Amino acid sequence: MVFRDRQDAGQKLAQALTKFKGDKTAVLLALPRGGVAVAAEIARQLKLPLDLVVPRKIGAPSNPEYAIGAITETGEGIMNETEVASVDRLWLKREMAKEKKEAGRRLAVYRGKRPPLDLAGKTVILVDDGVATGFTMRAAIASVRARKPKKIVVAVPHGAGDSIALLYKEADEVVVLETPVFYGAVGAFYESFPQVEDDEVTTIMKEFET
Repeated sequence: MVFRDRQDAGQKLAQALTKFKGDKTAVLLALPRGGVAVAAEIARQLKLPLDLVVPRKIGAPSNPEYAIGAITETGEGIMNETEVASVDRLWLKREMAKEKKEAGRRLAVYRGKRPPLDLAGKTVILVDDGVATGFTMRAAIASVRARKPKKIVVAVPHGAGDSIALLYKEADEVVVLETPVFYGAVGAFYESFPQVEDDEVTTIMKEFET
């Protein structure tokens, strides 16, 4: 399945998540930036509150687009130990610090003065626009687990089979529409896949202020 755009993916995901419609104990958390556009469509259709979780990918020194791990909002690492073994430790420490700072910046810009949603005892639905290596989603799960939810649901339009298999072990439920045999870049499964900018995320989040 190729999706028209992130909005189309969100609408189709919403159909797969209808059991949560109007659920007063359920909240959506989007992974910026691409996941916000997907999650917004789900929030509109299912009448659920929307907030953010901001893990950050750690890219390989020679290929920043290739994830060798990710960090949670508070800086804990979820790493591919095989890949990390050959990486300079000082470089890795600096990279993790840089990405932790960027996570903080994004939270401040996107959320503004809104307090984060209380996740204790809630069903938390984590949304992104796709899952390649799965490290950022796994870091998101770790961030949310620390906030004592009742249940964590991962909801994505598509993902790599091996990464999705890991998410089944770490989340309580996974909703995924497509797990292609060959999975390349996330954008390959969209007809239109523009870069989502900070101002678009900020505009979407203002729509869901309460």
